[in-house]
Amino acid sequence: MGQRDLEAALPAGADPRQHARVLTRVHEAAVAGRELPTRPRPVISASWERMRRLGIDPDGSPTAPVLTLEQLEGRRRASGLAEALPTLRGGLTSLAEQAAHIMVIVDAGGHVLWRDGSAAVSRRADRVGFVEGADWQEEAVGTNAIGTTLVTRRAMQVYSAEHYVRVQHYWTCAAAPLHDPRDGRLLGVVDLSGPASTVHASTLALVDAVTRLAETQLRTTHLTELERLRGFAVPVLAKVGGPAVVADEHGWVAAASGLAPVDRIALPSGLTPGRAWLPAYGSVAVEPVPGGWLIRLTEEEAAPLTRVVLDVRSPREPDLTVTSGAGTWTHRLSPRHAEMLYVLASHRDGRSASELSLDLFGDAGRTVTVRAEMSRLRRHFGGILGAKPYRFADDVEVLVQRPENAEAVLPHSLAPAIRG
Repeated sequence: MGQRDLEAALPAGADPRQHARVLTRVHEAAVAGRELPTRPRPVISASWERMRRLGIDPDGSPTAPVLTLEQLEGRRRASGLAEALPTLRGGLTSLAEQAAHIMVIVDAGGHVLWRDGSAAVSRRADRVGFVEGADWQEEAVGTNAIGTTLVTRRAMQVYSAEHYVRVQHYWTCAAAPLHDPRDGRLLGVVDLSGPASTVHASTLALVDAVTRLAETQLRTTHLTELERLRGFAVPVLAKVGGPAVVADEHGWVAAASGLAPVDRIALPSGLTPGRAWLPAYGSVAVEPVPGGWLIRLTEEEAAPLTRVVLDVRSPREPDLTVTSGAGTWTHRLSPRHAEMLYVLASHRDGRSASELSLDLFGDAGRTVTVRAEMSRLRRHFGGILGAKPYRFADDVEVLVQRPENAEAVLPHSLAPAIRG
């Protein structure tokens, strides 16, 4: 796991009360449209700008209905977070109780699924609608560590008047995103919240560390499941005549026969038994096996691709749809991969590694990262993407579906490409 860039809300050496007073003056000027006495942190400034565009009332309170118990249980089951719950509770709940905090876990849609910790702080949270089943996205309750983490996809801390809505100024919150290691999908956000007087820079590092530990546990569980599938796959492939592969439902390869070894292949969403076209192999026959799929290459040549649609209308769930004579398939993308494909769609003549680095990071020197990510993309979409320079294949029609108000709703990771 690479090191994450963590930015505490309280500057090193700053007095918390004095800093809170400064933030209050900045917030008052911002909501009144006056000149700011000093600039808030860039991530907070960007969030406040989103709040103004969305028309969030700084004196408002949550208006979205709270989930019913039945709806809450349904979201808990569908979230993919239940497996991580023991690790998160073991690492954070007792500390939350001792430090006058609550631990909150939300799903990728921003709904609070679980809340544990201090009883006194829980009662205080009840008064601002911070309860199980509540929607805690930015568009529902303004700038806050949970909602803003859902937008930025990085761990962050929000303190006092950095919250856009005034009733939250008495809080400090630290949150970190939790991803599914099998496909990179955002599962939700883990948060520690408490009275503003309890703010501490180490809280953010703690939440981030425990969240990463939970991701590691999920990864270990997945590897165990993949090893179990491998034990089933080897004898199956021995009986198959011709090139074939056994992969789990997320495309992770358990075993292969007659094919160059790869870690993962891109599978369309909603894959069903029968004929299919995969970018890695072309025309294939798909058969279900316990825990995954048996994929056999067929003699039939793959039909040429006709259209690729990159859909970023829902920036938290971008996807790529390919339509050809062999049918249509869709693959969910990470925000980073969606951003890279957007840049390539905007430059059909292609981009070099340094040009892509400049497009994505504002720095032409991060070519190692670009090449690594493009290598992953080309392993998944080899029939669609070319190299030297990186580009969509010449015989592919590329369409981009984007939100009408991209500046207001796109996450930080996609916005630079959209603006470009």
